[in-house]
Amino acid sequence: MSPSATSAAASATVMLEGGCDCRRVRYRLASRPLFVHCCHCRWCQRESGASFALNAMIEADRVALLAEAPELVHTPSESGLGQQIARCPSCRIAVWSHYAGAGPLLSFVRVGTLDDPDQCPPDIHIFTASKQPWVVLPPGTPAVAEYYDREQHWPAESLARRQALLPRIEAYQAALKAR
Repeated sequence: MSPSATSAAASATVMLEGGCDCRRVRYRLASRPLFVHCCHCRWCQRESGASFALNAMIEADRVALLAEAPELVHTPSESGLGQQIARCPSCRIAVWSHYAGAGPLLSFVRVGTLDDPDQCPPDIHIFTASKQPWVVLPPGTPAVAEYYDREQHWPAESLARRQALLPRIEAYQAALKAR
């Protein structure tokens, strides 16, 4: 188990809330995230304007709105399928994304928008082949050149939650193909 998975298990009762800068968009996570990616791909660097994006993946129905809903903005992606970035309609801060694979069923919450982002350190560093050369990755946290094998890295509880969500993801993908 990675250090972040250990810390996640130890703080399972932590209330995770967050939102945008102007506080019009506020949310609460109903559980711990499935997994936290620190993505070093060039697309995430460009979108975030930073060296990487830190996203906590969680079932969208476990993200409860506490204030105004964000605006979904379609943004291109390297896959060509795009993504929906949830942004505050006022201050324009990105609070989460929905990627094409699972669409609106999974939210990739921007860890930096959490009130206490220290509660969600990365479980893995991905696309490190394109990371900035001056970024030093911490020892003890898995890092892969591109993407990873979920079965190898995710905790059993997260794999079970994903398995429960798969029929809905498959129905979503089938509906897209039927269009």
